[in-house]
Amino acid sequence: MATKYDPTAIEKGRYHEWLDEGVFRPSGDKKAKPFSIVLPPPNVTGKLHLGHAWDTTLQDMIIRRKRMQGFDTLWLPGMDHAGIATQAKVEAKLREQGISRYDLGREKFVEKVWEWKDDFAATIKEQWAKLGLSLDYERERFTLDKGLSKAVRKVFVELYNKGLIYRGEYIINWDPQARTALSDIEVIHKDDKGAFYHVKYPFTDGTTFNGHDYIEIATTRPETMMGDTAVAVNPSDERYKNLVGKKVLVPLINREVPIIADQYVDPDFGTGMVKITPAHDPNDFKVGNRHDLPRINTMNEDASLNENAGKYEGMDRFEARKAMVKDLQDQDLMLSIDPIVHSVGHSERTGVQVEARLSTQWFVKMQPLAQQALKNQDTDDKVNFFPDRFEGTFENWMGNVHDWVISRQLWWGHRIPAWYNKKTGETYVGMEAPKDPENWQQDPDVLDTWFSSALWPFSTMGWPEDSDDMKRYFPTDTLVTGYDIIFFWVSRMIFQSLEFTHRRPFKDVLLHGLIRDSQGRKMSKSLGNGIDPMDVIDKYGADALRWFLSNGGTPGQDLKFTYDKMDSAWNFINKIWNASRYVIMNLDGITKPELPDKSEWQLSDRWILSRLNATIAKVNEQFEKYNFGEADRALYDFIWFDFCDWYIEMSKEALTSGDAKLKKNTQNILAYVLDQTLRLLQPIMPFVTEYLWQKMPHIGKSLVTVSYPEEHAELADSRSEHEMQSLIDLIKAVRNIRNEANAPLSSPIDMLIQTDNQTLQEVFEANRDYIDRFCHCKELKIGSDINAPKLSMSAVITDATVFVPLAELVDLNEEKARVQKDVDTFEAEVARSDKKLANQKFVDNAPATVVEAEKQKKADHQSKLDAAKDRLQQITNEL
Repeated sequence: MATKYDPTAIEKGRYHEWLDEGVFRPSGDKKAKPFSIVLPPPNVTGKLHLGHAWDTTLQDMIIRRKRMQGFDTLWLPGMDHAGIATQAKVEAKLREQGISRYDLGREKFVEKVWEWKDDFAATIKEQWAKLGLSLDYERERFTLDKGLSKAVRKVFVELYNKGLIYRGEYIINWDPQARTALSDIEVIHKDDKGAFYHVKYPFTDGTTFNGHDYIEIATTRPETMMGDTAVAVNPSDERYKNLVGKKVLVPLINREVPIIADQYVDPDFGTGMVKITPAHDPNDFKVGNRHDLPRINTMNEDASLNENAGKYEGMDRFEARKAMVKDLQDQDLMLSIDPIVHSVGHSERTGVQVEARLSTQWFVKMQPLAQQALKNQDTDDKVNFFPDRFEGTFENWMGNVHDWVISRQLWWGHRIPAWYNKKTGETYVGMEAPKDPENWQQDPDVLDTWFSSALWPFSTMGWPEDSDDMKRYFPTDTLVTGYDIIFFWVSRMIFQSLEFTHRRPFKDVLLHGLIRDSQGRKMSKSLGNGIDPMDVIDKYGADALRWFLSNGGTPGQDLKFTYDKMDSAWNFINKIWNASRYVIMNLDGITKPELPDKSEWQLSDRWILSRLNATIAKVNEQFEKYNFGEADRALYDFIWFDFCDWYIEMSKEALTSGDAKLKKNTQNILAYVLDQTLRLLQPIMPFVTEYLWQKMPHIGKSLVTVSYPEEHAELADSRSEHEMQSLIDLIKAVRNIRNEANAPLSSPIDMLIQTDNQTLQEVFEANRDYIDRFCHCKELKIGSDINAPKLSMSAVITDATVFVPLAELVDLNEEKARVQKDVDTFEAEVARSDKKLANQKFVDNAPATVVEAEKQKKADHQSKLDAAKDRLQQITNEL
């Protein structure tokens, strides 16, 4: 084995070996309990980013552990066609070539998008492999697969027949670059600079108000004025009571419009009078319906103005705004312009400013579906959210959800299964085209990407067919995804699954945050702070990246990426590498590791096996709660401190002792602990653990499919842990004394250990060899009648005080100051425990084990305090 961990050499070729061995496929064991995850399908818009790496690493950890625990596991991969996002990418590429989709036509354009999809799907699969994801590629799906298309059509047709899908003319969010409708959650609001334009609307009949022959209307969007069909006031607003029913002229176009009364108007905002533009504002649309106002659409699909805009026809919306403002000023119709910063909707995908536009679209009636999803959360079949606070987020959104606009004016996606009769205008909705297609024309629109993605947990299993996978693996067990798509995806999967399978789509949903840069900023192209996970793997290895991603954040919280953390991850794996190399190099003669008889275990053996057992218990407990960071901390502490810093160092004494039996026992325990540790680590860092495990003496099947460690009650040994901790505390205390006295380990020292605890005396006596090895003793005395020698340094540990005579180096005043610090520290700890135990709420509400542990902690600190005070008095007397 190399002396240094080299991830490139370790990871090369390993993934394809796993694929060839078929270890990622379901076991096929019908007696085993099934466990399934469907991969949130990445968009075929480009390469995977760090967020994908985080998301998939957590899933892989879950499925690998369940596989090792004997479950019949399925992790089903796939990708999403991502309608608007992918089409936008391909159109941008075509624009660089001076081509538009309209130049190609629908069929040729879709062919281009399929070519794009194939290229990026291949890239994504290479990235999955580089990350080591244990996916079952035999079941890989794509949201435009034939089977998934059938599921989409069935859902659409059934919802339509139930009256839950309808077509109508409504105000929708419109992306003028992609030329498609958007749902509310596809609109991102940003602060933009704008203005309030205060405009005169003259009366038509000579009426005056406040001495003027006009009313004042403020608008942020003068380019929509050509669509005004009324001015509204609140019916309770006494100022304008006499104006209701009067008529005014819309400036620049001189259209007569009425002044109406409607509760929608806020009398305390601005002038308390607003223009009503039913075709360009969702609230105005509702007002228009209540008052039977005409709807005048003044914009084309590309946000240029149409024939209803008079002389401004053909102008871009923002150019038209400038022209109208100038004309209003020239005609003395502009009262004032007040600059403002206001929140404006932008398309999530193209970034352009969204228009509210009157359009005929297809909608899902959400209230019945949302209510069904909310009711289900009160049943045993509810979806469990981790962290649970996100259940409130889900319920709040579902309780206030609007109807979902599902049609998109795109060419890439699932065509809406609706046809219109060319002669009669009749609408037909069905699974297949009408039998006389020459008389029918299919709706040109496609469905919102999230419509098909909402079916992902069950459409991928073969639904609507009653497939074997559907019977065995649905509902799935865990969904891992970002908290930012609760509305887009998680909620929609829940209500669609309940509607069509009558079951929740997954038992648990684990929600993580976003990965941010070292300054806490969201990674983006505009900031240039994005990190390619493949570049990180090239430098540090997949296992180091996975270790960072698995322990870097609390569930539901964002995660900061820094290269310092990656350095730490690599260093940890290098520590594991060196420890494993030491163990493996010292296993000569061991063919299959077996624990020796318990009667032959040394204190250090009993201790490390008990610590290993406690670590196994902690890791399993925290994994089940999805607290991977806590599990990783337990692993880190055990490996770095317990195993590497102490047990391996102690094992050197046994391996070089000349005692063949002791050596063999130690070899077996080293091998057992390493074997169990590698198994614990395998779900997190699969490449390096597989390599190291294959170097050990055992039956050589893959670590991927061996059993995961379980807690064994017979290994738990609290007494040995307590005794070993005393030994460790002693060694640490002497090391600290050496450091303070600048006495190197190479120089032998005298040690005196004073303790009245007979058991502790026996522990120290039985482990003189270890004390000598770690402390380099010239003379070691242990007893209850030991007095503190003059000019010595000391340290207090639980139930003992250690003295190190260093006459030539000791300054009693400095020693007194150091011991005084110990007294202060122990006094503070005792006071803290007293305060905690005096709190009746803590005593009454905390678990009994926690209260008892606090009492024990206080007793320990009180004992140390008493010893430190005694030592302080001795030094004072010597001075």
